Amino acid sequence: MAATTAVSYEGTVADIEETLGIVPGFMAAIPEDALVHEWPVFKQYTLGESVFSPKQRELMELAVAATLKCQYCQAFHKGAAELHGATDAELAEVAVLAGLTARWSSMIHAQHYDYDTFMDEFGQIGAFLQEQQAGD
Repeated sequence: MAATTAVSYEGTVADIEETLGIVPGFMAAIPEDALVHEWPVFKQYTLGESVFSPKQRELMELAVAATLKCQYCQAFHKGAAELHGATDAELAEVAVLAGLTARWSSMIHAQHYDYDTFMDEFGQIGAFLQEQQAGD
């Protein structure tokens, strides 16, 4: 049985077209009952108001897309970041940050590093850095 919703598929498609200028094929290919639920979340967190500025949000999403190695998401979020004023320097730094996170995660996991030890050391580092900032 399909899930029921107060929002119609036709209304969702009309909203997508009004918002994006077209209904992209990848959205049209999603089952109707799923699109009715997916579009509002996409619209809110990709295009709507957020605690992050649009540029910050797109730079974060670009870092995730790069880590996932999704060419579709990379193209979308790089273009959207540029639309919101991201500079070449910011885009380059996103690439470094995405790489650092993935690389260090791999190294820590390959060691089977003890999580409790990691958290204890992280606490020590945080306390040290707070002391350093207080001294500035």
